[in-house]
Amino acid sequence: MYRSLFPRDMFAEMDRLQREMQQAFDLSPTIRGFGRSGFPALNVGGTAKTVEIYALAPGVDPGTLEVHLDRGILTIAGERKGAAPASDGKETLHINERFEGAFRRVLTLPDDADPESVEAKARDGVVHITVQRQASSLPRRIAIQ
Repeated sequence: MYRSLFPRDMFAEMDRLQREMQQAFDLSPTIRGFGRSGFPALNVGGTAKTVEIYALAPGVDPGTLEVHLDRGILTIAGERKGAAPASDGKETLHINERFEGAFRRVLTLPDDADPESVEAKARDGVVHITVQRQASSLPRRIAIQ
């Protein structure tokens, strides 16, 4: 309830502040997606005719991935199985930094994305999703009469 102006353990307080700031950055939405350091990592870009999304998901079977588009919201979901060997009590795993478990990434597509023209391909752990832009929004030259 009462906090001293100078905490007893300055390094512990600095560590707490750093963790709180990191959590705030991790939970803040980016321009098109939600959260940094999510799995799978996403690259989102586009051309005049398409929106290009690359989901980097090594070790995930493409048959288990689910890609849904509903009212301009693209969802990529699936599960990544663990790569560590089953423990029989004789081995000790000291560090396991590889993500395993269920995941879900959600993106808001631009208003000119055509929900009828979506294509997804998977190769070498990279899922490439192409969403065509609506023809009415594409740049065109107007002839002067």
